[in-house]
Amino acid sequence: MSDWSAKQPDGRGSASRGQQRGGYDYYRAGGSRGGRSSSRGHSGSGAASTPKRGKKRRWGRGIGVTLLLVVLLLVGLVVYVDSSLQRTDALADYPGRVEDTPGTNWLLVGSDSREGLDESRREELSAGDAGGRRTDTMMLMHIPAGGGKPVLVSLPRDSSVPIAGHGRNKLNAAFAFGGPQLLVRTVETITGVHMDHYAEIGLGGFANLVESVGGVEMCLDQPMDDPKAGVNLSAGCQRLDGSQALGFVRSRAYADGDLQRVENQRKLLGALIDKTTSPTTLLNPFRMFPLISATGDTFLLDNGDHAWHLAGLAGAMGDISSGEGLSGTVPIAGFDRLNDQSVVQWDSQRASRLFEAIAADRAVSERMLG
Repeated sequence: MSDWSAKQPDGRGSASRGQQRGGYDYYRAGGSRGGRSSSRGHSGSGAASTPKRGKKRRWGRGIGVTLLLVVLLLVGLVVYVDSSLQRTDALADYPGRVEDTPGTNWLLVGSDSREGLDESRREELSAGDAGGRRTDTMMLMHIPAGGGKPVLVSLPRDSSVPIAGHGRNKLNAAFAFGGPQLLVRTVETITGVHMDHYAEIGLGGFANLVESVGGVEMCLDQPMDDPKAGVNLSAGCQRLDGSQALGFVRSRAYADGDLQRVENQRKLLGALIDKTTSPTTLLNPFRMFPLISATGDTFLLDNGDHAWHLAGLAGAMGDISSGEGLSGTVPIAGFDRLNDQSVVQWDSQRASRLFEAIAADRAVSERMLG
């Protein structure tokens, strides 16, 4: 008994032998079985949580980088389109110019310019070989300041109007006499509405724009056969390519000539806006990038206009196409003769009420339009 007590005081000898038996494993585990078990539990918790936090950080960083790249791409596209747009000094001041009116007003012009069309393309579009630029289409777009319904008003090219320095003549003669500046001045003078933006599109540009989105769907109540416009279409719904769409908006082979044509122009413009803003175009790079390229080559804007202004115009056109806006022709009283030519006479009272409402940014009703 004494020998055992001397060798193992307080029973520590047994523990020492246990440590010796455990050797390296004992100290590595933290000095006890309990310590080893506790250490494993703590270590396991840290190993499980740290990689998850790391994955979350990497995932969040990846989303941020992706969003940044998308923003940079969009900004780059806008800058590219804006830099490729053609410009002219259309909204120049003149003595007695109409003061700025509330809301945003666009003068939209379709010209018969053949610029950039080679002989084969002119033949394909039945564009002829006339030089210079004349206007086939004129529309006034009003976008209310308070978010009301936008209004699109067609101004027939054969309208009899006073032109500064040239007496009374057809509206499109203002463009022939003095280009965009005199046309803007004439429209502002006869309507009392101040123009904030100007956009012009030529024959080839219009056809290219339609083709870039794969054509547009149109429904015809009756067949159309007009060799002068280079178009031969059957009745019913069908897809028009660039050449067919151009012939459709240029044809005057109707009993009321120019009046039916301006209605066709609004229809096709609405269909084109629907197509260009649809997911099938915006999410399809094989259509989106040709559309971007065609937009830059197609539009002639005022010097102060930019791509983001066009985006606002497209939004307003989309509202009109979807029925959230109004469109029509300036009220017409009938036809007359001027300089041995047939001209369109406006209904002066109704036209005045229409343009006074637009100039004051008041709501326009359907019965105010022609």
